[in-house]
Amino acid sequence: MNAIITVVGNDKVGIIARVSAFLAEREINIEDISQTILSGNFVMMMMVDLSSSTKALDEVKNELIGLGDAMNVSISLMHEKVFSTMHRI
Repeated sequence: MNAIITVVGNDKVGIIARVSAFLAEREINIEDISQTILSGNFVMMMMVDLSSSTKALDEVKNELIGLGDAMNVSISLMHEKVFSTMHRI
């Protein structure tokens, strides 16, 4: 099962490292990743595979929100199908 994670906030050292470590601890594989800096804001999108995850999607989502709060960035997670439907042209 694939999902999309987005991270947005002020750029600072360690954002990618902390999010990646969080995912690795839960056996969530990063399938694809893109990040950039837009007007001083860090913006990252990841496609992740949760099929081997040790936690349920909703639990991971809530934990990511907590991680984002701790890092002072916004982190969201949504199922790939929901993301695709929302962004269909």
